[in-house]
Amino acid sequence: MSTETKNTALETTEVLWALGDLYPAPESAAFQTDIQSCRERAQKISTDMTGRVHELSAVEICQVVEELEEIDTLLGRLGTYAFLNFITQTADAPASALLQQIEELESQIGKQTLFFRLEWNTLDAEQAQSLLQQPALVKYHHFLASMRRFAPHQLSAKEEELLQDLKPVGRSAWNLLFEKVLGQLRFGELERSEEEVLSDLYNPDRTVRVQAAEELTAGLRSQQHILTHIFNTLAAEKMIDDRLRSYPAWDSAMHLSNELSPETVDSLVDEVTARYDIVHRYYQVKKGLLGVDSLYDYDRYAPVPGGQEADIPWSECKEIVLEAFAGFSPEMANIAQDFFEKNWIHAPLLGGKRGGAFAHPCVPEVHPYVMVNYTGNIRDVSTVAHELGHGVHQVLAARQGYYNSDTPLVLAETASVFAELLVFKAQVARITDTQARRAFVCQKLESIFATVFRQVSMNRFEHALHTARRGQGELSAEQISALWMETQRPMFGETVTLREDYSIWWTYISHFLATPGYVYSYAFGELLVLVLYARYLEKGESFVVKYMQLLGAGGNGSPAELVQPFGIDLSDAAFWRGGLSIIESMLAEIE
Repeated sequence: MSTETKNTALETTEVLWALGDLYPAPESAAFQTDIQSCRERAQKISTDMTGRVHELSAVEICQVVEELEEIDTLLGRLGTYAFLNFITQTADAPASALLQQIEELESQIGKQTLFFRLEWNTLDAEQAQSLLQQPALVKYHHFLASMRRFAPHQLSAKEEELLQDLKPVGRSAWNLLFEKVLGQLRFGELERSEEEVLSDLYNPDRTVRVQAAEELTAGLRSQQHILTHIFNTLAAEKMIDDRLRSYPAWDSAMHLSNELSPETVDSLVDEVTARYDIVHRYYQVKKGLLGVDSLYDYDRYAPVPGGQEADIPWSECKEIVLEAFAGFSPEMANIAQDFFEKNWIHAPLLGGKRGGAFAHPCVPEVHPYVMVNYTGNIRDVSTVAHELGHGVHQVLAARQGYYNSDTPLVLAETASVFAELLVFKAQVARITDTQARRAFVCQKLESIFATVFRQVSMNRFEHALHTARRGQGELSAEQISALWMETQRPMFGETVTLREDYSIWWTYISHFLATPGYVYSYAFGELLVLVLYARYLEKGESFVVKYMQLLGAGGNGSPAELVQPFGIDLSDAAFWRGGLSIIESMLAEIE
């Protein structure tokens, strides 16, 4: 079936986002006016305020922050348009040029407004604390207090300005190259997209799965030299940046960004890796359910007999998601409905469109956007729910303003995973057939494994990659592949055979490049959600109120502070074990 035919059958041909809500076009007066406004306002505040932060009152600091927030909001709006315009047409030269233009603008404006962060972070601790206690700074208290966490890793003004100048040709440029390579890469004789080939790994026919695995491997291998160079370059860039800023470990910056202690993250990783036996037990059962002597990497997501195999059209996906959301919170369903009805989603498979899915928060004045590559299977329904969980969260958090709506990644994943779980619970409650229910629970368990155990195993890969790059220098593709296999095998144990072809599948995972150290956030979010859902079953409507308040708080508080109303202590390893025990109870139902 051709891509166009599939889109038509799934009703996604016209499910395209309306970027006109941001700007009519790059040539429009509004777009050009905002570019000029950013330049003029950044120049003015830099001229007026550079070198003066230490002498400002709390009221004056609030005024400066408000002006900086407005400038960054304009930049965010421009950047969102340029990025979304590019990501569905990665082969389009004008779209690529526009994205580069805006990234260069962001670098220029960032250099001019850098003074505030540098000067605020060098204020005497007593003076900063005194200012933060003033009523005038209540709105920005957490934002400003959090900024000072990075003070020990701040460089001189000249060094920071130089790094800002180099940003357009740094990480963002290499990530752009990665997106172009993967977005334009075609797999197999039918020249299918990455998303279409990955979808076949879930096909009930083993020969289809084998072919998909072979096509994926061949396609990735054809670009392996480029992808290996990108990985090495970005690992080296991070190594240099961490060294300059005196970060003690490769993931220290991510922990600071997530407002988590290294001990909390280490506890999460330790507890999850200690329970890889859950995965082993499941695949031992799955081997019997599939009736095979051995499981290979291409069998991991093979559907268990008895489940739904027919494609789910977009209209049905919409109905499933909105009904599940409404059962929890009418407000959540109403917000999600806007995404479907107001063209805030881009769903069809297209040549040049990047694979995967995301929700982009945009700016408070404009709604978020969601991108998916909808192929019509049950996992894609979960993906839509996942991204709409992000979207609902972003809509609610936007009320905090641009700065305070920026949520730590671990809590951002909580909203998306919770939305997935709502859809799963609503669907499983309607299944009465024993085999169908078992197949559906198996599918969910595999999704949880991918979110918890696989993401932690990928965190272990990142740890090994960055450690090796710092100790050994540039790594060959074979060396990186060896690290990948060493960190993947423990998760599967003896129950799944990982073939040599699987050793290069690290090459298509964008999270390693765009946001190093990020992947543990998925495991954090999943385990937190399992515990939260258990509280929901206990508390009912009172939980719903608290949960919606959590989403509405955005990033105006640390993760530990924001989950306190639920009686959760993130520093207690027993909390992680509680989430893992819920996964084990789901496994027991299958066993």
